[in-house]
Amino acid sequence: MRSILYLIAVILIIGWLLGVFVYSATGLIHVLLVLAIISLLLQVIGGSR
Repeated sequence: MRSILYLIAVILIIGWLLGVFVYSATGLIHVLLVLAIISLLLQVIGGSR
């Protein structure tokens, strides 16, 4: 489960970076960043148990 969350977070961060540097930054780009951060936090919290 942790590797899936990590993979999702990496994909979302890459999507966010592409959105910021390639396309014009919209609200959706920032939602992707927030989802990636939440996924990473869930991985860290879940990994400490």
